[in-house]
Amino acid sequence: MPLGVGAHLDRWGVPAERIVELDWSESHQVAGLEITATAAQHFSGRGLRRDGTLWSSWVVAGARRTVFYTGDSGYFDGYAEIGAEHGPFDVTLMQIGAYDRAWPTIHMFPEEAVSAHLDLRGGLFVPVHWATFNLALHDWSEPVDRLWAEAKARDVRLAVPRPGERVVVDEPPAVDGWWQAVA
Repeated sequence: MPLGVGAHLDRWGVPAERIVELDWSESHQVAGLEITATAAQHFSGRGLRRDGTLWSSWVVAGARRTVFYTGDSGYFDGYAEIGAEHGPFDVTLMQIGAYDRAWPTIHMFPEEAVSAHLDLRGGLFVPVHWATFNLALHDWSEPVDRLWAEAKARDVRLAVPRPGERVVVDEPPAVDGWWQAVA
C-alpha cells in the first residue's frame, strides 16, 4: 500500500491504520478470519519495567477451521477455559522449547504442552518454538523427542513438519524422527 504525505508510521514502518491492539477476549476480522487474543502466561518488559503489556495466545477462526497458537507461554489453567470457549480446535500450534525448571511460568515443558493441547480440545498438534537457538540448557532435539514420547503415550495426533513443509490437517505427514539425523 503506497503511503501518502503525512502518513503515520510506527518505528518499524508499519502504517498506523494497519495496527490493531487487542486485549484478551477481543477479536478482529482480517481477510475473512476472526482473530481473537486469548490469555497467555509470560512476563513482559526488560530491566526494571515489568509486566506493562499482555502476552497473548491466539484463536484464528475461519469458515471451516479453527486454529490455536500458544504464542510464548507457560502452562496455566487458562487453556481449559480457552478450549471451553473457543474449541475444539482443528490444529494447535504449541510452543515446546526453551524450558527450564526455573522458568515454569514462561515456557512449557513438552509434556505440559500435550496437557495444554488436551485442555484446549485440540485435534492435530504441531510443535513450534523449538530448534532455533539454545536459550535453555537442554539439547537441541530434546523438546521434540520428549513431545513425541508424550504424544504417543497420550494418544495425541502429532505432526512434526520439516522446516517449510506443508501440513494438511486431514492428512498430516507421518512423524518419522527426521530431526534426529539433523541433531
